[in-house]
Amino acid sequence: MPNPAPEHSDPNPANDDEGPNAERCAEVTGPETRTRTLSADVLVVGAGLAGLTASRILAERGHSVILAERHSTLTTTVRTTGIFVRRTLDDFTLPPECLGPPIRRVALYPPARDRSVTLESERDEFRVGDMGPLYEEMARAAVVAGARILLGTRYTGRRGDLFSATSPDGPLRIRAAFVVGADGARSRVARDLGLDRNRRLLIGAEEVFAISAGAEPPTFHCVLDPSLAPGYLAWVVNDGEHAHVGVAGYSHRFPSGIQRALQRFSATAPGLEGSERSGEVERRAGPIPVGGILRRIASPEGLLVGDAAGAVSPLTAGGLDPCLRLSEHAPDVIDEALRGQPEALADYDGAALRTRFRGRLAMRSALALVRTPAMARAAFAGLSTPPGQAAAKRILFGDRSFPDPA
Repeated sequence: MPNPAPEHSDPNPANDDEGPNAERCAEVTGPETRTRTLSADVLVVGAGLAGLTASRILAERGHSVILAERHSTLTTTVRTTGIFVRRTLDDFTLPPECLGPPIRRVALYPPARDRSVTLESERDEFRVGDMGPLYEEMARAAVVAGARILLGTRYTGRRGDLFSATSPDGPLRIRAAFVVGADGARSRVARDLGLDRNRRLLIGAEEVFAISAGAEPPTFHCVLDPSLAPGYLAWVVNDGEHAHVGVAGYSHRFPSGIQRALQRFSATAPGLEGSERSGEVERRAGPIPVGGILRRIASPEGLLVGDAAGAVSPLTAGGLDPCLRLSEHAPDVIDEALRGQPEALADYDGAALRTRFRGRLAMRSALALVRTPAMARAAFAGLSTPPGQAAAKRILFGDRSFPDPA
């Protein structure tokens, strides 16, 4: 389980205004109003993986950055299961103490769960992040670089180069040259900049709890059952330290609601035999964009990253690899714009990236058509064949990742 976030005190990076760029985020209070005005080169909205990554890199480039996060702690922003794939682990430096044991094994099940197809890789394919502590570590790195993080601060809108927000101390105005929308699948920044917005969404819910090590090796269990997860999968990720038990699907296809579906699945979920639950249960839920990367993700005033940009695999709904790749590229674009090349924003083009997702978009449409247990059984029968297993291995263990956006 992620550790509780520290109180808003000196050890908390969000309360540390020191840093090489801190003086450029100076506070100004007009005598006629209680609204404070802050100034920075860039306002980043949302302190998840995307926002923290973009903020750190921009600050390292010497730009003043304000990162506004509506939640009062970083741990309460966690919605993702936190599965990092091999390509991400190979290409990005992540704190090893925030990663669980490696997983090489995937088990696939039909609705009845009376049999399974087990796929084994010769390489470490997945590791699950302890996302709360990971966010806190990333926040410390961003603050050391010079970014200023404002927790409990909700972005509320834009007028010209002035952005409005509400903070624990009252209303704020933030003057910034550019804004980065890292504010999730239902991005308000996207709306205010007139950019594309996610329309094809799943909703997901999961329980996370510590477990004792069982007899089986760390395994990612996937159940194809449209009565539990309409249009997607139910899953158990058991890495021998923590278990993530979840379901996701199209919201209008959950007849009794997603939480009821999660309760049903959790009561009989595979992969937990011989493992005892311990400690509290953390519950996560949120929307998952599966329409592919959006076409218009930049304007002269700013750009989108992460879920806000639709940077999620349409088929697997995995978003951490595309999130990191796009969030490392976006600061390059903003940096060029701040150095007198505003045309760089026009080249931050989701439409060009989207053409490389045609196959995955087609498979997403096919998965959405699996509406009955009979159809799921037929799909599972195909996966049970040697060609089906080979195809599943290419999807789950392949070397492809999010296209290089640079």
